[in-house]
Amino acid sequence: MNFDDLPARGGAYWLALHLPQARRIQVGRLGEACFPAGWYVYTGSAQGPGGIRSRLGRHLRGSPHRRWHIDFLRAVASPFAWGWTLQPPSRLPWECAWAQHLAAQTDAFFPLRGFGASDCRHGCVAHLVGFPTLAALTLALRLLPRGAALARRAAR
Repeated sequence: MNFDDLPARGGAYWLALHLPQARRIQVGRLGEACFPAGWYVYTGSAQGPGGIRSRLGRHLRGSPHRRWHIDFLRAVASPFAWGWTLQPPSRLPWECAWAQHLAAQTDAFFPLRGFGASDCRHGCVAHLVGFPTLAALTLALRLLPRGAALARRAAR
């Protein structure tokens, strides 16, 4: 993947990860939780310097530094799909609209309340939603409100 293809502007993004086996993971101040084997989608915003390229690129590459909740899961889970939007949100920030939509899908679960949403002001339980099967995740992503989102998927 050429990370230069990611936009260097602010926006929102989603990142899908696969965790092949259940793991107990210490997630910063949230504490330790059991993450079942499965498929996960993390939703976030990238408004800082470098925008989507910087933040999503960091998550795709992985980092030994654990700054955000997703860094703890990313250390043991592999990214396989991602997408973003540069479009301004209408009612909710995109990361919240996406997280709430994903959470409402059949078979969706939250492995850890507050994950990625410790500063959320829009009623999100978490910005990480899990699915037990790739089929359930694929359907949820297909139904995801996109606005003007651009999406890329890694070859699987």
